[in-house]
Amino acid sequence: MANPDPPINEQQIDLLESSFPAASGVAFSMAFQQAVAAGLDVLVSENGAIFKVSPDGSRQLVKEISPPIPAEPGQKFSIR
Repeated sequence: MANPDPPINEQQIDLLESSFPAASGVAFSMAFQQAVAAGLDVLVSENGAIFKVSPDGSRQLVKEISPPIPAEPGQKFSIR
């Protein structure tokens, strides 16, 4: 039976966590491209609005939304 992986330390966790933003950006970009290539509409949020983007590149306003809330790393929010 193989030995289990050794536990990781805080520095290794920080390194892994620092790669999340870039990795998620790549994943969302690929998912968008695959959906459009499959002939599907995609909803995107830009500049305080949600748009439907069609495979032909046309965009249709779906809804105005509240602007994003800026956050600093480590900042905590309470949900009421």
